[in-house]
Amino acid sequence: MKIGKYSFGIGDRFAHEGINQLKALIAAEEQFGVHFVPVWNKSNREHQIIGTEPASTRAEADAAVKALNYKDQYFVDADHINMNNVDRFIEASDFFTIDVADYIGKTGTLEEKFSNAIKEAGKIYRHIAEKKGADNFVTEVSMDEVDNAQSPEELRYILKGLAEEKIPVQTIAPKFTGRFNKGVDYRGDLALFEKEFEQDLRVIDECIKAYGLPENLKLSIHSGSDKFSIYPIMGKLIRKYDKGIHIKTAGTTWLEENIGLALAAPEGLALAKKIYVNALGRMEELTVPYATVIDVDVNALPSPEEVEKWDADTYARTMRHNQEDPLYNPSFRQLIHVSYKIAAELKDEFLPALEKYTDVIGDQITANIGDRHVRRLFK
Repeated sequence: MKIGKYSFGIGDRFAHEGINQLKALIAAEEQFGVHFVPVWNKSNREHQIIGTEPASTRAEADAAVKALNYKDQYFVDADHINMNNVDRFIEASDFFTIDVADYIGKTGTLEEKFSNAIKEAGKIYRHIAEKKGADNFVTEVSMDEVDNAQSPEELRYILKGLAEEKIPVQTIAPKFTGRFNKGVDYRGDLALFEKEFEQDLRVIDECIKAYGLPENLKLSIHSGSDKFSIYPIMGKLIRKYDKGIHIKTAGTTWLEENIGLALAAPEGLALAKKIYVNALGRMEELTVPYATVIDVDVNALPSPEEVEKWDADTYARTMRHNQEDPLYNPSFRQLIHVSYKIAAELKDEFLPALEKYTDVIGDQITANIGDRHVRRLFK
């Protein structure tokens, strides 16, 4: 099983927007002539917080494909799995993101830093292959959730080790320099990111030839949603080297649902405000699990009294990722990003609202994926 050259991780917290997400990728192909393989991804943590099972992600993907009579390949990703939770994903998934960041050493030689992580990846891969069959899934290896970026030398060592473990890795997610905060733009040195990204593309080419890794091996960008400033860089370089890319956009759909609710009707706006006010009161609980990937300025967050006065347009503009809009508030957006737990707790209100206002919400989602993301890669 081989994944296509370009693929897009369309995460969906509430398994409701599959059709709208797929519509966006179909429209992007028509507009830019570039085919993106849809990969529905949802992590174990997200399933636990919302109270869902991996089968719901598979059901969403299959239903969207059937509804739109989609004939190309698509996948369901067991996102950031490890040996402790992989079994619950075996049946529903055909793309496995093996996360071994916890096994990477902070100091030492290349062997001391990475050998345990490589061995753990092999252990998890063989476990999946035994249960599912080696030809029935795509393998990604993730090493991005660590403090320090991996150098070209380190990436080469990792890929050599994965080859020796006989892992047919098709996408690799290294750590890059800079901040990949949830739901907002990349923060860091763009010239340095460009240098690192280009070096990694070269290393991948070298390792494919030297170690017999799959010819379609490509970089995977985690927390790729809304990293608008690096999209033109990535687009330029993957065209220069004729390489593929996988981009994960796990939380941006939930944010667009929130905006769509606010714009759809007064009751939708009231529900969006209710989620924010609840999140403000439980900020520590909600932000601690994401502490390394958000930067919320408490002083920049509007008070409940202020938000209560907002109309739908003000709410949407404060939330929407448009850096040219003076109302845009990245701290507000990041807090909402990690507040899907509140929406899950309000599911008796929230889920019917998603159904009722699906047209307005769908417009936000398709525009976000196509106009703000794909366009920046291939305009």
